[in-house]
Amino acid sequence: MAMMEISVVPLGTGSTSLSHYVAEAVRVLEQAGLEYEVGPMSTVVVGDVERLLALARQMHERPFALGARRVATTIRIDDRRDKPLSIRGKVQAVQEKLQNRPR
Repeated sequence: MAMMEISVVPLGTGSTSLSHYVAEAVRVLEQAGLEYEVGPMSTVVVGDVERLLALARQMHERPFALGARRVATTIRIDDRRDKPLSIRGKVQAVQEKLQNRPR
C-alpha cells in the first residue's frame, strides 16, 4: 500500500481563487473511493501505486477540462511494503512520539 501527496495548481485561470478547481480535483478522488484527506496546501491519498498514478493524471487533467491553460502538479509517493499505511496511522505515530519524549 502506498500514500501519495498531490498538489494540483491551475494557472492561467484569470482569477487568484483556485478553490473551485481544487474541489473538482477532489471529486475525482471521491469517485475513486480511496481514503484521502484534503489539507490546506495538498491532498493525501492512500492506495496501490498504479491506481495512485492514474488518479494523479486524472486530477492533473481536470483543471484543463475547466478552462485552465496551464497546470502545475506536484506528487510525492511513500510506498511502504513491510506494513500497511494509513493517514491516521502516520499522524498517530508522530503524536505518540511527541507525548513520550523527555521534557
